[in-house]
Amino acid sequence: MDMDTLLVEPAGLEQVEDALGRFFEESKNRAAKIGPGYHALWETLERCTTGGKRFRPRLVMSAYQMLGGRDLDNAAELGAAFELLHTALIVHDDVIDRDFVRRGIPNVSGRYRSVAEAAGLSPDGARHVGLSAGVIAGDLALSNAYRLLDRVTAAPVTRRRLGHILDEAVFASAAGEFLDVETSLSADVPPLEDIVQMARLKTSVYSFEGPLQAGAVLAGADEEVVERLGDFGRDAGIAYQIADDLLGVFGSETRTGKTNWGDLREGKRTALLSYVSARPEWESISSLVGSPGMSASDADFVRRILVDSGARDYSADLAAQYASRARMHLDSAAVPDALRSALEPVVTAVVDRVH
Repeated sequence: MDMDTLLVEPAGLEQVEDALGRFFEESKNRAAKIGPGYHALWETLERCTTGGKRFRPRLVMSAYQMLGGRDLDNAAELGAAFELLHTALIVHDDVIDRDFVRRGIPNVSGRYRSVAEAAGLSPDGARHVGLSAGVIAGDLALSNAYRLLDRVTAAPVTRRRLGHILDEAVFASAAGEFLDVETSLSADVPPLEDIVQMARLKTSVYSFEGPLQAGAVLAGADEEVVERLGDFGRDAGIAYQIADDLLGVFGSETRTGKTNWGDLREGKRTALLSYVSARPEWESISSLVGSPGMSASDADFVRRILVDSGARDYSADLAAQYASRARMHLDSAAVPDALRSALEPVVTAVVDRVH
């Protein structure tokens, strides 16, 4: 599911683009002094940030403006920091998943695997080069998210709070990725509460909670508003991830940008699998889910079982429940009507996509 379509466009996105543009020009100029290869790596990393509609900066700018913030250029640096964090995490996620393509085109690892193949390396050697480049590029994006945050002008106490929010986003995302890796060590599907926790750590904190709270803090909002936005972001992000996992199995490949049985072949731990693994139907598909040799017909059979067992409806209803909880957090009198009106469509769109 594309987050970029879930939020109305706030003012200030042009300033976010300018902030990212300045950052990459400075970085490429620095890299060029070291050598053309390093400059090319930065160009590749820059391309990873283009093409999206800046969902996380949108949340930053929406919260900031609707809570009284007026310095859009300053807030744009904060939005750019969260966008660069997003870039870092997707580059690293592709390395973890050993993916060389994202949305139909080579990612960082894919580009450098091709470069290595053209240089005559063996398939294994080229693969290693590609994944190594992905690690390095992701590290650069991650460290420089803090560099962009350092450009935000604010009182010392506010700057410390913003640093804590960004650090929590990094810390939680790493925890979520690690838990995802750790669950792959066992053939057992973890209980639902563990899957929800992973969704919160991997998605909610850096994509919803952090950007909203950072924008509010920079605007000088009351602590109750900051807390309510964090609560909203937590449940909205969980709803989003559950719905996204559903679309990863049942969605259109042209819409999601990936094959609709890759998650099944990988054995990705989701609410779908948590539900069906506790039912008798699990015995008929347990040997197929997570099998590298899964075929399209195998995937069709698994999907039928997920429907017949009630797993699909259960997951869709679970996403709706978390979306409803997210809306309830916006009912606080501390949340301005304009901000509530901007955020409610986010959770509505999540539910609409899976019902």
